[in-house]
Amino acid sequence: MSTPFNRSAISMAIALTFSAPLIAQQEQGESPQAANEAQDALGFEQIVVTGSVRGGTKMDSSVSVSSISPEDFAVAAPRATAEVFRSIPGIRSESTGGEGNANIAVRGLPVASGGAKFLVLQEDGLPVMQFGDVAFGNADIFLRADSTIATIDAIRGGSSSTLASNSPGGIINFISKTGDSEGGSISTTIGLDYDTTRTDFEYGGDISDSMRFHIGGFFREGEGPREAGYNANSGGQIKANLTKEFDTGFIRVYFKHLDDKSIGYLPMPMYANGDSIPGFDAQSDTPHSVYLQDTVRLNGDNQITRGSIANGMNPSVTSIGFEANFDVSEDWTLVNKFRFSDVSGSFNSPFPAEVADPTSIAQSIGGAGASLEYANGPSAGQAFTDATGNGLVMRTHTFDVEMNDFGSYVNDLQLSRSFGDISVTAGYYKSRQNIDMSWLWNSYLMEVKGDNAALLNVVGADGTQYSENGLYAYGTPFWGNCCQRNYDIQYDISAPYLALAGEYGDFTWEASVRRDSGDAFGSYAGAVTSTLDVNRDGQISQPEMNVVGIDLANASVVDYDWDYTSYSIGGNYRVNDDLATFARISRGGRANADRLAFGKINQDGSVATADAVDMVNQVEAGVKYRQSGLGVFVTGFYAETEEQNFEATSQKFFDRVYEAYGIETEVAYTRDNLTIKGGFTWTDAEIVEDNVTPDVVGNTPRRQADFIYQLTAQYQMDMAAVGVNFIGTTDAYAQDSNELKFDGYTQVNAFADYYITDALSVAINVNNLFDTVGITEAEEGAVANDQSIIRARSINGRTTSMTLKYQF
Repeated sequence: MSTPFNRSAISMAIALTFSAPLIAQQEQGESPQAANEAQDALGFEQIVVTGSVRGGTKMDSSVSVSSISPEDFAVAAPRATAEVFRSIPGIRSESTGGEGNANIAVRGLPVASGGAKFLVLQEDGLPVMQFGDVAFGNADIFLRADSTIATIDAIRGGSSSTLASNSPGGIINFISKTGDSEGGSISTTIGLDYDTTRTDFEYGGDISDSMRFHIGGFFREGEGPREAGYNANSGGQIKANLTKEFDTGFIRVYFKHLDDKSIGYLPMPMYANGDSIPGFDAQSDTPHSVYLQDTVRLNGDNQITRGSIANGMNPSVTSIGFEANFDVSEDWTLVNKFRFSDVSGSFNSPFPAEVADPTSIAQSIGGAGASLEYANGPSAGQAFTDATGNGLVMRTHTFDVEMNDFGSYVNDLQLSRSFGDISVTAGYYKSRQNIDMSWLWNSYLMEVKGDNAALLNVVGADGTQYSENGLYAYGTPFWGNCCQRNYDIQYDISAPYLALAGEYGDFTWEASVRRDSGDAFGSYAGAVTSTLDVNRDGQISQPEMNVVGIDLANASVVDYDWDYTSYSIGGNYRVNDDLATFARISRGGRANADRLAFGKINQDGSVATADAVDMVNQVEAGVKYRQSGLGVFVTGFYAETEEQNFEATSQKFFDRVYEAYGIETEVAYTRDNLTIKGGFTWTDAEIVEDNVTPDVVGNTPRRQADFIYQLTAQYQMDMAAVGVNFIGTTDAYAQDSNELKFDGYTQVNAFADYYITDALSVAINVNNLFDTVGITEAEEGAVANDQSIIRARSINGRTTSMTLKYQF
């Protein structure tokens, strides 16, 4: 499935690398002393800790790395953790799903079926989830940004292939505060035009001359940025760490507990041109409703239980771990990171399987002459009258998933030694990831209406009731009852790796290799249908005649292994104090996980080698430059990506090869009280091979825009600060068929902060100031015209919040 590297991409990278001396010639007149005094707007002298074993500065490293502070992303007015990632160059974060379930991609690597397949999210250097695209268990569901974060580092490409498993595209690492400076803060945020209240706190400092601590977290409550009809966001987290310093190093122990209920937004009805349907505002409404908060179904053990749609995405995470870092002799350093996480929870949200006229949907369930009546709400028992006038009804599937056990164990051991100007690091990584989950979906009918839509019942021409309380099926017959499933699979990963780094004058180099091997074992089971009196009323209703449960008696076995080798080689040349060039070539892999159970696991539990692992080849080269408050980081890149995947909503497999090349630019400028930071990424991506749907070869991958960009400007005054943030994208295709195209958009966010005293401040924060419509994904790939109905996710409309913060 491999194709030769694109020559034009390599030529572009080489041209970028050798253009640096031309820039240097323009700056020969400036002394090294003056250069050293220049403001370091992009933090080129910061030490790279994520995806690195050498510990050099950004200026001397051959990787593309960015760091953003809590102050940076506060200006961008994020309403969810994944919205923070939009401020990172090269990262495409489609954060329209709420607090989790975002689609996150890097540098043209595909997002065919959701999540962050080729990108790993880390907390303090260890993965949150070993696989970033577990269906309904994406890594960002289990991660929250709060005031305990010191910085967020992001590496694109480069050594991410060899210094972490399953992460050839990059690493985003949340680095926690550790009490290095005594003090803390407490803040409360309230929504001014939407319902939210959130309190953050953090405090840290010294316990003794050799011991320090940090503790913090948040709690929030509210409906959220869309009209759900009930408190859809409720919960929080607490984090703590304790560090003991020794003469030769330190040991740090840490703890985290997250229990957060947050609404999950799935595609919703709108017109193909992005306009809202009468009665349903695509910017502020959601299919969630006070009239559909619970659902009764058979659980993974075929017992009658209740699922709570009101709980939305509800991760429960308890993690304990430690980090030990010691100079065991003059030349030897030992580092060991360990974490054990107990993870469970649920994912529950309504999905519009079909949006159509009332008659056609009613007759598809109850036959000729069938009609609809309100199942609940103020018009319960009356005939459906289409009060909104949009002439539509929604067939809704409840994406009701129980995360029984997503627990994990991770240990990363490194031993390093210096031999003069050369350092050698040998490491061994070991992890276990459990994926034990149950899919327990039901089918309902709803009116297409924002602000508490009512459920609908189907009544046959002879008066037969084909549904109860809006539920017309225990299961999803519209999709062939595909989605009653149970997984109980464990994934063990072992990965020895070796990294070398050295320097010769102004030239630094790095080379690393990693050998990942893994075993998957367990079982999975599909659907089975029976007749069952679910509500225990002594009668069998129409929905109870075909109740879908889990076929536990005929579970399928999982028993396969995989292995792959990754490597990365890079070099960096520092032309002068303010100018450097670098180049790197890498090859990394990503093992596929739960999605293989939809048809790629053989009867004996084995999996074909080509299906088990997807490989990514990358070439990159770039220039780093700074002068008088200006910082520029330009990287040319090329990537060739294999992908084997399955999309649950479309019931489709993918078996493809993609190519992408482009330019990623990060710029920062500071002058007096003004700070400007931004970046843009140009990507030319193409499907070059498809073994399932060859008609799409030559097309642009879904949702891949030519340009994505972000820009933040902030002006600091004596007792106040103001800022504005722009996040945008050009046009992109909804599906790989390249028929339906979304318009590009620019989202504008604004920020103003006033210091009442030196320690007390009040801030106003506006997300999507101009109430822009921005579609990030849609289920439909082609439409008849602009007035056709699609099911899509758009960015939220304008929301405004106020934060009162006290620092001590």
